[in-house]
Amino acid sequence: MSVIASVGFLLLALPLLGSLYLLLLTLLSGQPRPQPPSRRHLRFDIVVPAHDEAGGIARTIASLQAIDWPRDRFRILVVADNCTDATATIARDAGAQVLERHDARLRGKGHALAFAFAASRRDGLADAVAVVDADTGVSPNLLEAFATRLEQGARAVQAHYGVRNPLASWRTRLMTIAKGAFHIVRSRGRERMGLSCGLRGNGWCVTHGLLHQVPYRAYSLTEDLEYSIHLGLAGVRVHYADEAHADGDMEAGGATAAPQRQRWEQGRFALTRQHALPLLYAGLRRPSSLCLDLALDLLVPPLSSLALSAVALLALAAAAAAWQPALGFWLMWPAVSLLAIALYVLRGWQLSGTGSRGLLDLAAAPGFVLWKLLAMLRPRTAGWVRTQRRP
Repeated sequence: MSVIASVGFLLLALPLLGSLYLLLLTLLSGQPRPQPPSRRHLRFDIVVPAHDEAGGIARTIASLQAIDWPRDRFRILVVADNCTDATATIARDAGAQVLERHDARLRGKGHALAFAFAASRRDGLADAVAVVDADTGVSPNLLEAFATRLEQGARAVQAHYGVRNPLASWRTRLMTIAKGAFHIVRSRGRERMGLSCGLRGNGWCVTHGLLHQVPYRAYSLTEDLEYSIHLGLAGVRVHYADEAHADGDMEAGGATAAPQRQRWEQGRFALTRQHALPLLYAGLRRPSSLCLDLALDLLVPPLSSLALSAVALLALAAAAAAWQPALGFWLMWPAVSLLAIALYVLRGWQLSGTGSRGLLDLAAAPGFVLWKLLAMLRPRTAGWVRTQRRP
């Protein structure tokens, strides 16, 4: 019986710890306190990495030009990276400064960002750089939210990364709920504990001083997470700006969204294999709650995998209890995991703003989970492949 108990404990440990971690963040996800106004003196370069984005780059630039910040204190730098369309021309006509990059060997968003950061540093006109994707609309207070935190000593800030078209389909509404959980719930909780919310790839900002201390050398499929890890190992936390947002277009159809999801999941898994243990080691040796939390965040499986694990363990525990009633107490642990996951998802729905329609769409979540799993099984995509979007 002791062998069965040991195996059962090992099977339950990771899903239970992961779900309890999500429950803790859920309980700490209350509305943050408002920030004081900034002195509005900092200068920003807003970097927009773009690969064949002719169809939407003008709309993004228009959103950036509407930011409520002194116009002589920010520039819009579009990196037309290995483009084969009119992205550069359209961006210039829309009022952005364009940096054209052509390198068939070193491709990807990370290389485009490093190229732009180097150009911004050479020009010496900005105190900090902000990153906004080429398919994004931002809130007018984006730079204000960054500035007030930089003035208080922060060196890296992440705004909420949301969905620009949440009502396009049930899939985009589920993505909005998922971002409500993964971005808002987790980020608020980690911010409240004084931890790093991490970079989300869109709507983030770092100072040039930080780029000098921790040079940007993140070229993986999930370059934002990779640089977050570099910052964590250097003892730098990413602050969360809950009141500002950068909302990206999400594909309503599964066929076109699958490659993007595939890159995210595979890139995150690769970084988990590479960095989880070094982060744990650094967190225990220093000690550093920042590194320990980043390691735990990496080790928590994607929500779909975590939920499926809990369901499978609940079924196993039920079968074991039917075979041997004395084992019935094992049913409690996967049940607790599922309850914690449910509360986390419901809090994400509450913060998503999708209302009753989004709640009804949660009934489609099993199909969404299956789609994600199938996307992960497809052959890995190399380099920076633009997600195909409908006009």
